[in-house]
Amino acid sequence: MIERTFIAQKTREYFIRKFVEEKLGNVGISSISLKKIPLGEKIIINTSRPSLIVGSKGANIRSLTKTLKEKFNLENPQIEINEVKNIFLDANVVAERIVSSLERFGSARFKGIGHKMMENVMNAGALGVEITVSGKVPSARARSWRFYTGYLKKCGDVALSVRTAKKAALLKSGILGIKVAIMPPDIVLPDKTIILEELEQVVEEVKKEPVKKEAPKKRASRKKSNHPVRDVPSGTKEASQATEVAEAKETAAEDKQETTEVNEAS
Repeated sequence: MIERTFIAQKTREYFIRKFVEEKLGNVGISSISLKKIPLGEKIIINTSRPSLIVGSKGANIRSLTKTLKEKFNLENPQIEINEVKNIFLDANVVAERIVSSLERFGSARFKGIGHKMMENVMNAGALGVEITVSGKVPSARARSWRFYTGYLKKCGDVALSVRTAKKAALLKSGILGIKVAIMPPDIVLPDKTIILEELEQVVEEVKKEPVKKEAPKKRASRKKSNHPVRDVPSGTKEASQATEVAEAKETAAEDKQETTEVNEAS
């Protein structure tokens, strides 16, 4: 049946991942994924130390490819290596670093290791982090120590986006379980609100300039001339001459009147 085919395929992928992790050791492996391509099988390894996987002139890659062909009957395995950009935002890499530190310095310094790693994760931009160390630390009786800071969701759809990892550290006192949960900065929370800043309204006062009132101009009064003007048909030469003569007489009369007023005033 088709269900058995799917189960057999996933089981085979699981054993390939476990074999690659054990074969490479502590090289900062983040994730291992398998993809079917026309040329064969493609194995994608995300790691923080790609140079250790490649080895000197690709010796480790050739050895790993040969072993995969023989053990899992892969036709043409293609190994692709990708480097993790920010190692402190990857839960698997952080858990592996904690394990290596505990195996190197022992369980006596587990508090310093936990706080230091938690600080590095928060400085990388994470919203929250939780590190749990379980085992015989620091006494002979097993117990759990939890280091946490920031904001970490543990339920709902947002909790599915939280990056988690589990590792085991082998010490003289026994095995210690390491559990890391990191909330990356790119998660969009449903209750996130953005408060907009209130715009400042600036009101400017416009000063009105005083309007200067001009004194009314005196109009010179014109007196009617006593000289009779004979009726001349308009449009003729005599009519235009008569009009010019009448205007000249009126102007002379006005000049004479102004001169008289000035003499009387003096």
